[in-house]
This record gives sequence, C-alpha cells and structure tokens, in this order.
Amino acid sequence: MEVRGAHYDDEKLGSAMPDATVTKTHSINGIQIDLGSEHQLERGLKSRHIQFLALGGAIGTGLFVGSGAILSTVGPAPLFMAYISMMFVVWVVMNDLAEMATYLPLRGISIPYYVGRFLDPSLAFADGWNYWYAYSILIAAETTAGAIVIDYWKNPVPTAVWITIILIVLLFLNIVAVKWFGEAEFYFASIKLLAIFGLIILGIVLFFGGGPNHDRLGFRYWKDQDGYSAFAEYVVPGATGRFLAFWHALAAAGFAFITSPELIALAAGETISPRRNIPKAARRYVWRLALFYGFGSLVIGIIVPRNNDRLLNGGSDASASPFVIGIQNAGIHGLNHVINACILTSAWSAGNAFLYSGSRVLYSMSVNGQAPKFFSKTTKYGVPWAAVLCTWLIGCLAYLNVSNTGAKVFGWFSNISTISGFIAWIVALATYIRFRKAMISNNMLHILPYRTPLQPYATWTVLILLIILTLTNGFQVFFPSKWNVSDFLAAYITLPIFLVLFLGHKIWSTLQRVKSGQKVSFGAALQFAIPIAEIDVLTGKQEMDELEALDEPRVPRNLLEKIWFWLA
Repeated sequence: MEVRGAHYDDEKLGSAMPDATVTKTHSINGIQIDLGSEHQLERGLKSRHIQFLALGGAIGTGLFVGSGAILSTVGPAPLFMAYISMMFVVWVVMNDLAEMATYLPLRGISIPYYVGRFLDPSLAFADGWNYWYAYSILIAAETTAGAIVIDYWKNPVPTAVWITIILIVLLFLNIVAVKWFGEAEFYFASIKLLAIFGLIILGIVLFFGGGPNHDRLGFRYWKDQDGYSAFAEYVVPGATGRFLAFWHALAAAGFAFITSPELIALAAGETISPRRNIPKAARRYVWRLALFYGFGSLVIGIIVPRNNDRLLNGGSDASASPFVIGIQNAGIHGLNHVINACILTSAWSAGNAFLYSGSRVLYSMSVNGQAPKFFSKTTKYGVPWAAVLCTWLIGCLAYLNVSNTGAKVFGWFSNISTISGFIAWIVALATYIRFRKAMISNNMLHILPYRTPLQPYATWTVLILLIILTLTNGFQVFFPSKWNVSDFLAAYITLPIFLVLFLGHKIWSTLQRVKSGQKVSFGAALQFAIPIAEIDVLTGKQEMDELEALDEPRVPRNLLEKIWFWLA
C-alpha cells in the first residue's frame, strides 16, 4: 500500500487509519491474540499526550514527597547521586522498550506480549500479573500520598473522604474516551512541570540569598559543620556507611521512576502515528526527566537540611514536603500553599497514569488468553471499562491509611511496588536482548524504524545492576539493629510471588501440551527462553508498515507552530 504524498492530520489518522492487525487472530508461542472489533481500543493519543503521560507517571510524589524520606536518612549527596544514577537506568529501559514498541505498535497489547513473543510465554504470564499488581499498588500509593499532602492544611474532613474524592476522579478520567483522558493527563502533568520548573528557579534564587530573609544558603547543608553533612553514614560508620547510604538511596529512588518508562510503550497501541510519535516521545522523555529530577533533587538538598524534624520519615508529621519546608524556612509566605496544591495535583496525575497503564496490562492479558475474557470488554469509545474498574478496586487499598499513619502505609506501598518494578525492568531488558538477537539472526536489525545508541552493552550493564539491586534492596534488614519482619516482607515478598506465577504457568502449560497428545521432553519443559531460530519477528510487521505509509509528518507553517511541534 503506497499512499505517500497525501496529507493526513493527527485527528483524521486517529480514526481513519486502517490497522489490519486488529481484524486478525493469530497464535505465537501459545499466546492467542484476538483483536476483534467487539473489544477494540481506539488510537486517540497524540505525541504530547504520551510524552506527558510518561512524565506524569514519573514526576509524582516520589520527587515531591518521597525524596524527603531519602534526604532525612542519607543526606543530600546520596540523594542527588541516586537520582542521577537511576536516570541512566531509566534511559536504557526506555530505549529498549521504544525500539520494540516502535517496530510493532500493535493495538491491544502491552509489554508482557513482547515478553511472550521474544522470550518465554510463562515469563510473560508472570510479568503481566506483576505489572498489573505494581500499577494497582502504585494507585494506592499515590492516593495515600495525596491524603498526606491534604493533611498539611489540617482540615477537619476525615482522611477517608479525601481518599474517596481522589479515587472517584481517577475512575471518571479513565472511563471516558481515551482522547479525553489524554487531554486531562496533559493538563495535570503541565501543572506539575511548571511547578517543578518554578521550584528549581526558586532554589537557585535561595542559593544566592535572594529570599525575603536574604540568607545565602549556598551549599551550607552539604558542609560538615553545625550538624550538617553531605553524606550521612548508614547502618555502619566510615566509608562503608557512606557507600551503603548511596546504595539505600539508589534503591529508594527507584520508586520515583518505577514503571514510568513503560507508559510510552503501553500507549503505543492507542497512539496516533506510532512510528513517528513513539521515538519522538522516547527521545525527549529522558532529557526532560533529567532536567527536572537532576536539578530538583539538587535543589532539595540546598534548601532543606537533612536533620529537619518535619521531613517525611517513620516518626515525623506525614504532611511535610521538602519543597514546602524550604519555602517556609526562607520566610516566603503563601507560596507553600500553592506548591502543596501542585503536589496534590501531582499525586492525582501519577495515579491517573498508573490506573490507565494497569488497566491496559489487564486488558492485554485478557485478549491474549492470560486473564479472564471479561476484562477485554470495552465501551463504544474503546475504553476497557472492566479492566479499569478491577484495577481501580485494588487502588482502594489506600483506605488502609484510615487506620495507620500515612507515612507508614506510604512506605509499605512504595517498597512493594519498587521491587515489582525492578523485576519488570529485568524481564524487559532480557526480552530486548532476545529480540535484538532474533533480528540479527534474520538479518533485519538494519530495518528497525528506531535504533538507540550503546546497544547491547548498555542493556547488559543495566541488567546486571538491576539484578544486584533487586537482591540487595532490603539489605538493611539483615543488620540486627535494623531487623523488622514487615520491612523484610515489603522488600522481598514479590520475588517468591513472581517465581510461583512463573513456575505455576510453566507446569500448567506443559501439562496442557501433554494432555493434548504432544510429546514434551524434560529439556523442553524446563526451557527458559524460546530458541532464537523460533522467535517470530514478522507477524504484524506488514500491517504496521502499511500503517506507517499512511502517515505524513506535520509541516509547521510558521515559527510558532515550529516551536509547538518541537515541544509537543
């Protein structure tokens, strides 16, 4: 199909572009893909929607609220170093997922589909439920964080009421048509990006003494004087304690980024002109993230000392954010309420993004036979309402906040979802390695529509780092003075759950093959990865090539449009 030369705008492409894959049923490695018209998602997300969807999921309460706990525990230097290091991890994960999603931006699929197609179906089953669980828990975490932020105003309204309001708004935004969801997330994320940009400028002003009290902060809180220090020794004294402080911060910083790079890949099937917009969003995402998180974490360590008793930790007031504390310390009146409102919008935005993603994972598992078919039901606007509702119900775990301190519940949720996210990243990187090897084996690597630098070396480096980080993320509980059963379970409970899902599906699928009369050798039953020669890299490619042929990039008519197209 060759139609180049005709002009199509994004609005028309969203509804008019044929997507031949959606009318076909095919089976790959035992995974049935049935994308009939009775349960079909809509391509209604533009480039700016998916960029801000990913940023909205990444820039949430992990930076605005959770960073306070890291700062109070380890100091400003490990906090800054951890965020910078984690951004490299995110960059590599984002690149790997973007390469696969750009090559096959099929409707109705999610990352576990690529796992089952390029790595192992049983691993895909475990990965899908792990993703859904992580996103569902993150909804609860962001809702809990929103309640923590609202508590700053010490209003008489019960916490349960605020949790209900937040959850109802999230449900409404995810039930409407996807293009309206995209617009809501765009404006939600815009508020938080403007807020963090303003806070970075404020931090620079306070650094040079431009606040109302004209107190020049500089790197005062980084110096070893007056009870301050750049590094706080963690668990043990000396250089080892400083290294453990960084390692603890690195694991904790993962919560801020966890599952966020996946948001662009998950939205590929609902994105207009995916082979143009996914690479565009992926390239800009990391640099924008580096700007906000790099400078944001640096500003936090400049405006607030680590020993401030209002920072969020196990025994402090749960309503404090390091940004709000810094503003109050500088003697700026009124702005703290504005920033607190922006942080509340941030929690709402991140929860919105996570509900979208979790529901799409559940929908994808349903259409490929790894979850009940009921979850593939959609509205006339292409919204998987059953998957949205089920995922939202898990987010109601936020009501645990009613009977426990907000800080403690927030800590449980963040720890559990962080390790789930690390496992998901490990599986995604392993999938990309197999995908790349299969493309090389078929002499097709050069035809990839999007290729990223430093491959596959960057992937192998980050894969090894994440495996070590996953196994050691709860290292502090093994010190006698830090032992705590609940912390141990939060750090490691996901590992056996994931293993049970993987082995359970492997045993079940093997028994099904034997029951159907197939001869299955012991070696085949224990096979961890699909042999390279058997990996299918062709199904769906022709349809996606035809979809790409209909797309013609927008041409700006003036300077203003040129700037807007670059930003969006």
